[in-house]
Amino acid sequence: MSVGEDQAVQPRAAAVPTSGIADPAPLGLAAFALTTFLFSAKNANWMTHAGGLTFLGYAFAYGGLCQLLAGMWEFRNRNVFGSTAFSSYGGFWIGAGLWIELAGVHDTAAQFNHDVAWINLAFLVFNTYMLIMSTQVNAAVFGVFFTLELTLLFLAIGFFSAGAAPTTGLIQFAGYLGLITAVVAWYTSAAGVANGIGGRIRLPVGRPFIV
Repeated sequence: MSVGEDQAVQPRAAAVPTSGIADPAPLGLAAFALTTFLFSAKNANWMTHAGGLTFLGYAFAYGGLCQLLAGMWEFRNRNVFGSTAFSSYGGFWIGAGLWIELAGVHDTAAQFNHDVAWINLAFLVFNTYMLIMSTQVNAAVFGVFFTLELTLLFLAIGFFSAGAAPTTGLIQFAGYLGLITAVVAWYTSAAGVANGIGGRIRLPVGRPFIV
């Protein structure tokens, strides 16, 4: 099974007419992966010699705008799962950037951590039902949502319990989970590119768990 045949975020049961545009899923996944990697590297305390908001520009431009565009193209493909996922997480990164610029920079440390916890908790709710729906897509996409589910869960718990502390062990652990999420998303994106090209290189994405 290839992503080029099934599309990375398209359930097999849906009959999708040919839209005349390329599959936008690899772009959306790549944008999600890179921004998640930068954000998670900060949470994992890897950015000891980098600015605290290194990921902010990419939250707007790549994780935000490019992923939102991928979501809009998925609407053109009549792919309800892909359009909902990419548009929502594109909005997540744009919202994160705006929140930091407009509110987060003025918060105390305790307020900042509390706000981040609520944001992650809210998206944990969204990700939970998307995780359930991803069981009908393929194993690679399920892997993205499963690792993201764990990341959001530990981020919410970690930031709620952080108080005014700059970081905690739970936040750092969530950072490592986020790095794994990014790698899984990059792989799924690469599979979409490789399989979409139709050349010799093919990367497996696995069958859906529920058909």
